[in-house]
Amino acid sequence: MAIQRKPKSAAAVGSAKSFIQGAPDAQVGAPATGTYDKGIPKGRKRQISLTISPDLLRQVDERAQKAGIGRAAFISMAIYKALEND
Repeated sequence: MAIQRKPKSAAAVGSAKSFIQGAPDAQVGAPATGTYDKGIPKGRKRQISLTISPDLLRQVDERAQKAGIGRAAFISMAIYKALEND
């Protein structure tokens, strides 16, 4: 007899999906101006190359570690906030 996991409730699955869809980078589809082909496709995101000074990189890594997130997530959030405040 196999051990089976308890099935997830519909409410738990729905709340997880709504949490994920609430992220700023979770929107599905292309920007309003059409498709954007720059960068290397990685799922719904694009991989880019970024050159940054060592001191700034150290500060980014320290802040990301304090926030408990990765470097890429920290940079994405910083860019998103800067664009929102413009």
